[in-house]
Parts: sequence; structure tokens; C-alpha cells
Amino acid sequence: MKQRYPLSLSPMTIRGIEFKNRLVMTPSSPGLVDINGFMTRECVDFFRPIAKGGVSVIALGNALVDYDMGHDEERQLRLDTDEMIQPLGKFTDMCHQFGCEPCIELNHTGNDANWQKTGHAPVSASVCVSDFELARAAAEGREPVMTRALTHDEVKDVIEKYIAAAVRCKQAGVRRVIVHGGHANLIGQFSSPYFNHRTDEYGGSLENRARFAIEILDGIRARCGEDFVIVFRISADEMIEGGMHLEETKEYVRLLQDKIDVLNVSAGIRGKIDAMHYWVNPYASPRMANVNYARIFREMLPKSVLVSAVAGIMNIDNAEMILQNGWADIVCMTRPFMADPEMPRKYALGKPETVRPCLRCSFCTARLVARRPTECAVNPVLGRTTEFPAGIIPRAEEKKRVAVVGGGPAGLQALDTLLQRGHSVTLYEASDRLGGNLHNAIGVQPLKQDLKSYLDFIIRRAEASGADIRLNTPATAEELEKNEYDGIILACGAVPVVPPVPGTDLPHVHWAPEADLGTVEPKGRVVIVGAGSVALECAYGLVKKGIVPTIVAMEKDLSSARGGLRGGLSGSITIIGAALKEAGVEYRLDHRLTEIRPDAVVCVSGETGETVEFPADTVLLATGMRSRKDVVNELRGCAPATEVWVVGDAKEPANVANAVHTAFNATVYM
Repeated sequence: MKQRYPLSLSPMTIRGIEFKNRLVMTPSSPGLVDINGFMTRECVDFFRPIAKGGVSVIALGNALVDYDMGHDEERQLRLDTDEMIQPLGKFTDMCHQFGCEPCIELNHTGNDANWQKTGHAPVSASVCVSDFELARAAAEGREPVMTRALTHDEVKDVIEKYIAAAVRCKQAGVRRVIVHGGHANLIGQFSSPYFNHRTDEYGGSLENRARFAIEILDGIRARCGEDFVIVFRISADEMIEGGMHLEETKEYVRLLQDKIDVLNVSAGIRGKIDAMHYWVNPYASPRMANVNYARIFREMLPKSVLVSAVAGIMNIDNAEMILQNGWADIVCMTRPFMADPEMPRKYALGKPETVRPCLRCSFCTARLVARRPTECAVNPVLGRTTEFPAGIIPRAEEKKRVAVVGGGPAGLQALDTLLQRGHSVTLYEASDRLGGNLHNAIGVQPLKQDLKSYLDFIIRRAEASGADIRLNTPATAEELEKNEYDGIILACGAVPVVPPVPGTDLPHVHWAPEADLGTVEPKGRVVIVGAGSVALECAYGLVKKGIVPTIVAMEKDLSSARGGLRGGLSGSITIIGAALKEAGVEYRLDHRLTEIRPDAVVCVSGETGETVEFPADTVLLATGMRSRKDVVNELRGCAPATEVWVVGDAKEPANVANAVHTAFNATVYM
């Protein structure tokens, strides 16, 4: 049988260890180990569906070689005591059950360690204050805590901790580790001139700054032997002034190349938002953002050193292209495997259209930052696999007849979960198509490509389900009561908020997404009313067309834009905001709209109370959404109260993650 994706899914051998394919789950840290940093069944179960799905390597990220000094996350894996060996073996055994190799990322966060967790001032190559600590101190109204420079003896001690951590990993059955030398963690703080101002043999010249990494790598090889795979992670370019840039990084790698088996090529650093998106890679950044750096190192290094590419690689089609072109030897992803753990198997079986795509929304990462366990916006089972073993939804004991009102993302998630439970479902959609407001959210902007992939997927999945889907059929109380459904899911969505001011019905006033869709062509002086993600994304699209709008909003800042439609971190808003600033977009915040005239938008300044007019030939409203409570109230009495659920935007306008999770929670035990 001819194999599909012959490079991505072909085996490879490194140091006598066979890996079943070239697909690696990049280091992730789901926040599910116990409070003391030891592996738990819940954490093992988190990765079980991914191991089962066919990936060759699963890497646990940000595992600490020094728990007391390097702690920066909630429930973070520790590697600095022999007591971690037996619990970690549970993870190792699980991976091996599925022919998958476990991998641990050895790390020390250095100056980014949170002193409020460790009880100590953080340490680094030199004295400094981390950007994370500056932000914490500003938020708490206190002076920041300075980072302390490691003494010479302490440097030697930390090197030994890295080596001992690798030895413990091997004792737990791990045959592959990643030594994290990128993103300005402690090793990166030694190698980068931005952080390292030492005057001993660990500072100054590149050779001296590389000494810390070299002694760690040499020690791991000496103690772990020749049958142990060492991956070294770099930031090809730190993307900060005074930091390590590509040409110096190339020289740095040449100093290390005979000490490593695989070079994992990332970019950017922790802490500085403008540099973080090169490795967090939000939806507004290009896909495969760092692959070009991987290509550069693949061309530079001998074949004895393999190169792995990472960041914004969304599927196995991307992976196969990278490998076929010789840009890398291994392809790494994280979020796509969390969105659909079965991705490798689905591609191998020739069913790529059934893969649930990742939104690149960083909802998963936002959960971690908010001190919550990792979950996925589009895969509601992720992180709940102890509750749902192997990620499988159990069949219902009793088959029910259920009505779903609304065919947007919440309604389609409800439909999907109910069908997996074995119920009979009728879906009512008032319009002539499935997808709801996602159609309006996507428009034609390239930055919406991930959202469009998801929309196409949920529609394909619904249409292939064989369910009774009734388009152009508004649900009525009469219809629902006549059919005597056992349960009703109200996913009837939300509609745009129209401000209660004169002039909103003028012909030059439109809903902002209409500009994204191309159904409205803004002309002349354009004013966008609103400061959420819809407003900023609309402005971004206009700037790309050469139109520079003015943004007017009653909000005092842009914080409402940071969750956005996808519900993740602010990386994309940072990228979009930078583009708007460069284009000269003017923000007039803390201005309440009072009237729209044929030639102007009229507001009252919250600061001065004065009336201010903004000339406008086109006005685009991005003033939020409101739930369709009229429909909810009409229909919620059509079944027993305990069997009616309001989900998604019908409950509260939010984002895709909210739509998916509220619908799943309403139906998974129905």
C-alpha cells in the first residue's frame, strides 16, 4: 500500500532509538502535576489521547531543574529530587504503550522565576529586573524585586542540577530531553549579551557566554551515555535591541553542534510582548513563522545534527511540505495536537478533512497564565480525560429526542456531542446556512484563516452527520411543543448592539464586519465606533487597503480587545496594535457616542465633558453584541425546565471557546 505523507509519517532512528514518525508534540505544561511538582494520573491522562493519536514524541515543557529557584507557573513539573522518578515513570509507561517516546524539557527560568512562589529573589547571569516582575510590581503598587547574579560556585551548582535532572529523566525511562537554551530562560540569559554582563569565564566573549550551555551538554552526555538523545532549543533571533541576533546565534550553534543530536529552532524571548509572539505565534502572525530560521540552520549544519521546525505549523500538509523541501528533519506542533489528538491517524488514513483545526487563539495559554489548567477552545475534552478516559464521550443509557435551536458554533457543538451520546437530534436554523456569526467574523482578511478553517470544519462535520438539519426554519414554540422533545438546547446566538442615538439609520452607517466581508466599501474619512477586537481587526483590514480610520470609543483602554472572538491572549492584538500605530490610526478613547450626522460622529469627552465632533464619511459600528433573549424567553418553556439549556452567545456574548464549552457541558451528560 502506498503510504500517504511519506516523510512526515516515516520512521527515523536517532542514537539507536527508533521514532515512528517525524511529528513531535512540542513542550507544553498543562498545569496538572500536583502541588509539589510531581506527576499525576490527571497529567498522564491529559496526554493519553495524543499518544494514542499517533505522534512520535510528546514533550513535557518547562520542567524545573531547580524547583526552589526556578518556579514560575502553577503546578510545574520538578526534576530536582529522586522522588520525581517513580511518578514520572507513569507518564513514560503510558507513552510507550502507544509506541510514543516521552521527552522532558529541562529548564530554569532564571530572572523570570516568580519570587512570590519561590520565596527568594530570582537569579540570573547578571543583576537585572525581569519584565514579568516589572508588570507584577506595577499592578501591585510596589517596588520591583531585583534579580541577583549567580556566584561562580552557584553557576557550577546549577550546571550540576541540569545534569542530575537529565539523569533522573533517564532513570524514569525517558530517552530524549530538550535542553531549553532559548526564549531567554536561564541558559539564554547566559548566552545573550542583553542579559549577561559578567566579567568571569561565563561572560564577555561569545565563547565565554556559551560556556554555561557547553558544560551542561557535556555533563549530560557523560552521565547519560551515548544511547540518549539531546535536543537543544534556541531562539534564532531574540528580536530585541541588544539581544542575540541570527548571525551571532549561528556562531553560538557552531560551538554546540558536536554536543547535540537535534537543534530545535524557535525565536523571540519571554517577557517582552513584542518578542513573545515569535514563539507563542498568535493568529495575527504568519503561519510557519519560524520555518525560515530552521531552513537556515539545516543548510548550515552537518547532517549528523538534525533540525526541528516549530511555531505556526498547523497540520501534516504543512509538515510534509517542510520536510519535502529539506527545510527541517523533524516537525513540531503543540496546539494542533491538542485541538485534535487524532490528527496523525486521520492523515494516515486519508481523512484530513475530518481534523479539527486549531484557532491559534492561545486560549490554552491564557488558561495557564490565569492559573487554570490547560483547556482548548475547540476541543472541550482536552484536560478532562480523567473524566472522559481516552477522550471518548460515553454513550447515553437512554436515547432521547433533542432539539437544537441555532446552527452557529454552539449549536453545532451541541449537535456533535448529542450525536456522540447516541441521541436523535433535530437542528433548527433560521438562516440559509450553518455557521452563525462566524461568517460575519471571518470576512476576507488573511488573519482570519484559522477561524475560517474551523468554520469549514464544523459545517462539514454537521453535514456529514446525517442529523435532521432544517435550514430556513426558525424554531417556534408551537413547533417545539408539538414534537414534545425530551430536551432543548437554545443556541440562538446574538445580534449587534445598535447604540440608542440619533443617526444610526443613516445610509453611511454600517456594522463593522460588513467592511471585513466586502459587502460595504468604506469611503473617505472613516470612523470606527468601539474598541474591542472587532473594531481593531476591522481597522487592521482597512489599513491593509490603505484606509486609515479613527477609532472612537467610550472605553478608557483597549483591554476589552484582548480576549476577542477567540478568547485567548493579547499577542494578536499586540501585532494588530503595532500595525495600526505605524499606519497612524488615531484612538479617541473615553468618548461616549451621542449622535451620528451625515458628515460627523458626535461624542462627549469623559475627561472634560465637552462635545467633540469627528468628521466622517463612513461610520462602522463595533459596539458589541446582545443575546437574543427574546427568542430564549419565547422557547425556554417548551420542555421541562431542567431539560432546557441556554448556551453560547444566547447565554452571554463571548467567543468560540465559550460557545464550544457551554454547549458541550450542556449536552455531554444529557
